[in-house]
Amino acid sequence: MAKFIFKLESILSIKTKLEDQAKAEYGIEVMKLREEEHKLSLLERRKHGFEQQLFEALNDRLVVLVIKRLEDSVENLKYNIKLQIAVIKRQEEMVARAREKLDNAMKERKIYEKLKEKAFEEFKAEVNAQEQKEIDQLVSFRFRSAGESED
Repeated sequence: MAKFIFKLESILSIKTKLEDQAKAEYGIEVMKLREEEHKLSLLERRKHGFEQQLFEALNDRLVVLVIKRLEDSVENLKYNIKLQIAVIKRQEEMVARAREKLDNAMKERKIYEKLKEKAFEEFKAEVNAQEQKEIDQLVSFRFRSAGESED
């Protein structure tokens, strides 16, 4: 029996590897995004802590130096939070690009898999037709042989 050979198997293999690579890149970019979001969370907690200390310092005795230091710390953290938000937005864009690359790789792989499926179906139809032809020849040969022996 004939063996099925897909002419574009090497391309399908490459497309599968590209998809795997895109999945890995996407995972890395998502992981980086989570790290940046965690950094933002830490900055916001620190800011909240300094704001709490500032609030307590304002309600206690007025120590101008402490209050000024706490205000500066809060303002510095607000600035760092803005910077971190910008970093997160950039990382979200990187994740979106990586996702788009992954989607394209998946589409290309699926196209070649569909081509392979169609080629395999055609191969099976050809094999089936060949087998049917052989069966028909065998039946007609037997029928002729049986007809000749009766004469």
